[in-house]
Amino acid sequence: MAGKEFTVDLNKPLVFQVGHLGEAYQEWVHTPIVTDESPRFFKSDLMEILTRTVWWVVPLIWVPVAMWFISISYTMGHTLPLVVLMSVVGSFIWTFLEYCFHRFLFHIETKSYWANTFHYLIHGCHHKHPMDGLRLVIPPAEAAILAIMFWNLYGILFTVSTRPALFGGGLIGYVIYDMIHYYVHHGQPTKQSIKKLKDSKQGLWHNYNIVGQSFWNPSKDQSGQEEWIDDDDKADKHYMIAPFDGLVNV
Repeated sequence: MAGKEFTVDLNKPLVFQVGHLGEAYQEWVHTPIVTDESPRFFKSDLMEILTRTVWWVVPLIWVPVAMWFISISYTMGHTLPLVVLMSVVGSFIWTFLEYCFHRFLFHIETKSYWANTFHYLIHGCHHKHPMDGLRLVIPPAEAAILAIMFWNLYGILFTVSTRPALFGGGLIGYVIYDMIHYYVHHGQPTKQSIKKLKDSKQGLWHNYNIVGQSFWNPSKDQSGQEEWIDDDDKADKHYMIAPFDGLVNV
């Protein structure tokens, strides 16, 4: 996909290219390339490593951290039932914040160089490469920066003894969200509710006609029914899927 005066070279690091697309960035970033390959973001190997995370790193790091914060509120004199309740409330606070991020930040329309670059880094890359398994969860370095920001914010909003449990509950909520997010994209759910979320024609998860590993071809077959193209059908081929435009072999 190209802008009027610029074409993104997918064989080169992407992050500092996408800003040049200008107004064409919106169309480009919402035309996903659905492969399991992980595109290169930066020329620097160190920067590149910091953008990639395997899914199990998230619970491995953040569940112990969350439990430690929650235990602090308990040692400060709160009863166990109250600590559990505050943790649950903290998880719901995270859920609300996550919604706000998606509603008011992740899906903003950008056109300037740095705005495009910023948007691509924080969320646009997920729309462009939805099956990139190494960039479906938040990298620890980025998550740590966000955690420090929210810890300080919670210090303004809550008391000294309630802040740790609320914050720890928020971390648990974050881990649950990221694990569900990854599973919807790369898992093989058996429960009907999650399966519907994964394969929904309404694109409940990410505003596409397709989600995860089942691909919807809007063209109709001979019976007049809309077709679904599964993993076995696409075999080892690579596909690019344009929203509302169908499935194209690339």
